[in-house]
Amino acid sequence: MKKIILTVAAVFALTFANAQDKDKKEGGNQTSEGKWLIEANTGFGRGVGSTAFALTSEDGNTSYNIGAEAGYFVMDNLAIKAGLGYGDDGADTTTIAYKVGAKYYVKGMIPVELSYNGVSVKGLDENPSYVGLQAGYAWFLGENVSIEPGLRYNYSLNSDFYENALQFNIGFALHF
Repeated sequence: MKKIILTVAAVFALTFANAQDKDKKEGGNQTSEGKWLIEANTGFGRGVGSTAFALTSEDGNTSYNIGAEAGYFVMDNLAIKAGLGYGDDGADTTTIAYKVGAKYYVKGMIPVELSYNGVSVKGLDENPSYVGLQAGYAWFLGENVSIEPGLRYNYSLNSDFYENALQFNIGFALHF
């Protein structure tokens, strides 16, 4: 009985190892299960304290935001993501933003993202939070790089104080 169990386990292990080698030889694609995604976005439109890169100057105040997101593909075309950002409005207000969500690549090239954004603003009693929906297109420039322009709508969860926001993003992603 021990020999049968060990033989079945060995066959299973070798089959699994062979499947892994086959995926590595074929290379899979950029959005295959087990791959990683590192993304940086530029945000245009009404800023909501985000994980995007932004630099603006208005009335003598220069404001900036810097951030990045990372994701792991839990299955083909579906990544679970998290991000962090830091911003300064140039007038004594700083923000720390965070984002968690999921990004799905329809047909491997149309990214659709649903996420929750929260922002901690220095000196405010109630901090904004948003549920965002984003869609775009992914241009893969090779095995590891994509450019992903997209449109994002942020729905405010505390609309008594903060408005909904529409943004245009250009994302730059690295796939590993």
